[in-house]
Amino acid sequence: QVQLVESGGGLVQAGGSLRLSCAASGRTFSNYAMGWFRQAPGKEREFVAAITRGGSFTRYADSVKDRFTISRDNAKNTVYLQMNSLKPEETAVYYCAADSRYGIPSIKENEYNSWGQGTQVTVSS
Repeated sequence: QVQLVESGGGLVQAGGSLRLSCAASGRTFSNYAMGWFRQAPGKEREFVAAITRGGSFTRYADSVKDRFTISRDNAKNTVYLQMNSLKPEETAVYYCAADSRYGIPSIKENEYNSWGQGTQVTVSS
């Protein structure tokens, strides 16, 4: 399995921006589609965004479309999540995950093979 480490979380005011990073090691990064999920206090983990192995296709949860951008740099074994216009209700632990299957990356967390430890994002009102 690939090992994943997220970074870039922190405290930001509503309307602000953050860029999360997820560094991969242990396996060939470009063999994995990548996803971002988040889990708010007292809620289930939910899909945020995903990107194919080569980065040519992305998909987003409706709630973050036009505000968040997922991207990847296979040369750096890193996937990013640029988050703009953040809202207080988006306070959560954000996780990156790797999906070794071919095709369009899944929105279902049980189809991802490897997970990072998460990074906390807190959006103040």
